[in-house]
Amino acid sequence: MKLNSANITDKERSTHTKSDADRPHVKKPDWLKIKLGETERFTQTKNIVETHRLHTICSSGRCPNMGECWDRGTATFMIAGDICTRSCKFCNTHTGKPLPLDLKEPGNVAESVKLMKLKHVVITSVDRDDLSDLGAEHWVKTIEAVRRENPGTTIEILIPDFQGKETLIDKVCAAKPDVVAHNMETVRRLTPQIRSAAKYEVSLKTLKRIADNGIFCKSGIMVGLGETQDEIYELMDDLLTVGCQSLTIGQYLQPSRRHYPVQEYIHPEVFNEYKHIALQKGFKTVVSGPLVRSSYHADISFHS
Repeated sequence: MKLNSANITDKERSTHTKSDADRPHVKKPDWLKIKLGETERFTQTKNIVETHRLHTICSSGRCPNMGECWDRGTATFMIAGDICTRSCKFCNTHTGKPLPLDLKEPGNVAESVKLMKLKHVVITSVDRDDLSDLGAEHWVKTIEAVRRENPGTTIEILIPDFQGKETLIDKVCAAKPDVVAHNMETVRRLTPQIRSAAKYEVSLKTLKRIADNGIFCKSGIMVGLGETQDEIYELMDDLLTVGCQSLTIGQYLQPSRRHYPVQEYIHPEVFNEYKHIALQKGFKTVVSGPLVRSSYHADISFHS
């Protein structure tokens, strides 16, 4: 199946520059409708997160899978606060001047992992370009605390690009997480429009450095932003070239009217095609679907 986005005109691709009133509305299809409901397990997870004053990308990023994941007793912890120094057009995380780091946060995350009895934990963070080490030491302390309190838990981290500084990437990798991910988010052409400060080549450099450290390397992308099929395949090849082993592909969902508009809702069959081709190209694991996010079923994927 060919992507309809391959036929999008330059005029259609530029709709994000128009006012909200002029933007065409793309109706959300039935396969993206989410059934929400709080179960006992969901409430337990929510209470653990709130009691320990933790941030999660589940709520900050308005993840469509929060109900399912919290019901399974899993959550993706977001460290270094909930205010990002960058303002990417796809992201719902607050932007501004971050607060000082919470020195108790590493221990609180570790204790929460223990209470949830997680076999696999995913941790991400906001960008902290305001800090001299961009938050690298805080990452190390968090990984070490989780490992100390939960020796049987595998640790997956989703890191920022650290501005491509190899010494900082190496410092985090030296803490020996089991998986290190860094998301490309979108194809080369759309990167300047979608990401506020990150650059395509810097993200590739970050992933290469992760792989060079001998750690399982993972990345994630969104579709429905106006990319073409060939651009997706070019991105896959670029990722494989730098040593990336795992890929997640999900539908971009516009968090609010002020964010970049959805150009197209990709059919589930196309996600299946992407997964098939990505595996053929050489990725070891691929999770691809309309509601997939970087950490979606990360535990199942890693332990399979």
